[in-house]
Amino acid sequence: MLGFASLYQSYILHTDQIRSEPIPQLIFGLAYLLILTRFIWPLQLPLSIKIVAAALILVALQFHRWSKLSSGSVFSPEFPRPVVALFNWAFGAIVLLALLQLLLDAGLLVGMLIHGGIVSAPDGVRYGLAGLAGIAAAIGVHQAMRIPPLKDIEVGIRGLPRQFDGYTILQLTDLHISRLFPASWARAVVERSNKLGVDLIAITGDLIDGTLDARRADIEPLRDLKATDGVYVISGNHEYIFGYGPWMARFAELGLLSLENTSIILDRDGGQLAVAGITDRASRHRGPVRDHAAALEDVPNGVPVILLDHQPSDARHAAKLGVALQLSGHTHGGLILGIDRLAARANAGFVSGRYDVDGMTLYVNNGTGLWPGFALRLGRPSELTRITLRPAGAT
Repeated sequence: MLGFASLYQSYILHTDQIRSEPIPQLIFGLAYLLILTRFIWPLQLPLSIKIVAAALILVALQFHRWSKLSSGSVFSPEFPRPVVALFNWAFGAIVLLALLQLLLDAGLLVGMLIHGGIVSAPDGVRYGLAGLAGIAAAIGVHQAMRIPPLKDIEVGIRGLPRQFDGYTILQLTDLHISRLFPASWARAVVERSNKLGVDLIAITGDLIDGTLDARRADIEPLRDLKATDGVYVISGNHEYIFGYGPWMARFAELGLLSLENTSIILDRDGGQLAVAGITDRASRHRGPVRDHAAALEDVPNGVPVILLDHQPSDARHAAKLGVALQLSGHTHGGLILGIDRLAARANAGFVSGRYDVDGMTLYVNNGTGLWPGFALRLGRPSELTRITLRPAGAT
């Protein structure tokens, strides 16, 4: 069931909406039937209480439909923040409870095979499972909503000029500014980021969830982001969902410098470093088509390249083009430790942390924020990632 939660998120991220296709609805139905028949029904409770519990679970499982009714998009629930948080807790608890129930049933089946007869679990065990699922979901939502802690990494760059030894980049990604991550959250992220005093800030897509009118005030704190060499941004797939052109124009108004299929050359006392960016894979369907060649065409020979690409899937292609370091996000780290491999399958095997890809370093950031449709983190924490560059072989 946790695997389904990850795959379902990947499914709607790639289709940009919940459609009437039967597979997601069938699996939701099976999850509901599992909890109804294997958890609620065996409990020694009055029928009226069982009916109420079944109804509440059904309401919580329809979270994404309520989100779509509130805003026209499953990606932008426009309820008050506490309501969005409550829905995420309930939805997450149900997913976790379904998994725990499957494990319990597997244990009961083994017991039946060993003892040769029916083996049942007392109500106390089921209440314990529900309590565990509820507590774990509460922890997961809290981990998702907090201001991310700092994560420091060092990356060796082939041919890095000595003038850039110790150069610092702060990567922010997947902020998903929304009702769950509003202006107050964004302001706190900006304040924590500015205190780091980095050389450059790179925002690798999915800044928002919502229309320009809905998020105008929430996105405003990003105007105050500061770095010595500037704050740069590329699109993620969510920018395409809510209007690529208007949002990229709004980011420019906030002082965020676009690196869509282009690059900049940083120069320090004659030493040079290139930072390039490309549009998201969603651009294949609408908007400026992603173009690695265009992004790199103005980079002088021998200058090391850092590439910003929201999704990590094309990392091997970037490596073939001679990119030294690719910074990506999109995966949210797999959300929950243990199901990250399922998320990796949708992202060419890349889901969280550092990878060596044919000699290129790929760093997949767990994300600053999270999609508010499944805001749960267990073992995959959010992060403000400060990357310090070193000549290759120094790390």
